[in-house]
Amino acid sequence: MSPLSIVNRFITAIEAKNISGAVELASPHISYENMPIAPIVGRDALAATLQAFLGAAEAVEWRIVSEWEIDRTVINERIDRFQIGTGWLELPVAGVFVVDDDDRISLWRDYFDMNSYTSQLSKLTAAS
Repeated sequence: MSPLSIVNRFITAIEAKNISGAVELASPHISYENMPIAPIVGRDALAATLQAFLGAAEAVEWRIVSEWEIDRTVINERIDRFQIGTGWLELPVAGVFVVDDDDRISLWRDYFDMNSYTSQLSKLTAAS
């Protein structure tokens, strides 16, 4: 399977809030780096982090704007959407995924504006 198809399966699992399915596609030593937050390392930590991020969302949609596969690296530009109550948090994200020789995601790094995330989340949770 190509790195691009692995990353797209990973995103499909996240959109379905299928945390175990997403984690299954990760290396046991994955480093998940939400810039500028400290890295999350390992499958258990990844599962806990995904549960925290996805748990409050009633629906999750990650719209891929563009994506590239370069050797074993996938880069995508996305709009990550999370339905919270009756509103949507929408976050532009640039993601970098490295897929190892075992066809597992060993690095996942997302770049986004933390202020945009926290301000939208604050408004949506105050409205619920």
